Amino acid sequence: MRTQVCIIGGGPSGLLLGQLLHTVGVDTIVLERQSKDHVLSRIRAGVLERGFQNLMIQAGVGDRMIAEGIIHDGTLLSNGDEKLRIDFKALTGSHVMVYGQTEVTHDLYAARDNIGAPTLHQVEHVEIDNLDQPQATVRFQQNGEQHEITCDYVAGCDGFHGVSRTTIPVEKRREFEKVYPFGWLGILSETPPVDHELIYANSERGFALASMRNPNLSRYYIQCPLSDDVKDWSDDAFWSEFKSRIPSDAAERLVTGPSIEKSIAPLRSFVCEPMSWGRLFLCGDAAHIVPPTGAKGLNTAASDIHYLFEALAEKYSERSDAGLNAYCEKALARVWKTQRFSWWMTNLLHHFPDQTSFDRRVQSAEFAFLQSNEDAQRALATNYVGLPY
Repeated sequence: MRTQVCIIGGGPSGLLLGQLLHTVGVDTIVLERQSKDHVLSRIRAGVLERGFQNLMIQAGVGDRMIAEGIIHDGTLLSNGDEKLRIDFKALTGSHVMVYGQTEVTHDLYAARDNIGAPTLHQVEHVEIDNLDQPQATVRFQQNGEQHEITCDYVAGCDGFHGVSRTTIPVEKRREFEKVYPFGWLGILSETPPVDHELIYANSERGFALASMRNPNLSRYYIQCPLSDDVKDWSDDAFWSEFKSRIPSDAAERLVTGPSIEKSIAPLRSFVCEPMSWGRLFLCGDAAHIVPPTGAKGLNTAASDIHYLFEALAEKYSERSDAGLNAYCEKALARVWKTQRFSWWMTNLLHHFPDQTSFDRRVQSAEFAFLQSNEDAQRALATNYVGLPY
């Protein structure tokens, strides 16, 4: 097989890159280790920055997002019963949109199927080779048979556990990591959201987040020890703890119900440098991970896709390597800014096991400063709606 760009990973990042490249006439093959049904069943975050929204529209797959996505002009932060609304629209002139990652993936798959672009599922034993040669080679197995693709470039969109990052020689990679000493216990319930905007809550009992997927589907989280097992948390226990952490007026109007999904996610920060090696370019979780505080995971992957798409479009239209040579520097500059913001939000809102009474007072002072300072609120809002590409 032969293609111009081989995309490893059939999640939203890889599919979005493929769709964008199709708009400028660049051929792609997408390889995905899971089945299509499995990919479409994944429950993931759903807060889209303005940049992500624009990329969906640019790729020609934004119609359903625009029709069904829920625009959020702000978000609510709380410290106990003290509340602060961050007004995105007033502070930045922009907004975010709640539109589930599952829906994004559905839209991208439908578009790819519509153009007849090849997506190969349940591929195994992927190997990337000849990255320093005029043509790269990707070998893999599917249904017990060996296959090989020659291509101009490889886009590694296959996540932290994929083959792409580890293809870069270990002596050439530098990896930065911070593991947080807690996780998020999250549930999905067919109940109306407790508020029309997200609530990020800090309380004496720890962090909680009230989020949503649509007007009848709520996504709620509480901070929990990493030693907890999801089996130890009944629905009643979750609701009781969640109510104790959100502002009292929100707790009074909370509608509870059976969970339809429940899981515990650890929190970590991770960055790999460089994000490119020869003809290989890393995107998204293959290169970096952020804690979910601040909703930057999928959105930072989208900025990678933007930079790589622009670079590849320039290469094929103008025969210039300038964008490809600058990809790593551009992508990492924005990655580290989103790492900083996610780290800051996590420290503002969570309890740490070794946190002292002094630390809690400083945390409260940070919240009070936000309440009283519009410039600080604008900085938060600017980061939340998305830094420019």
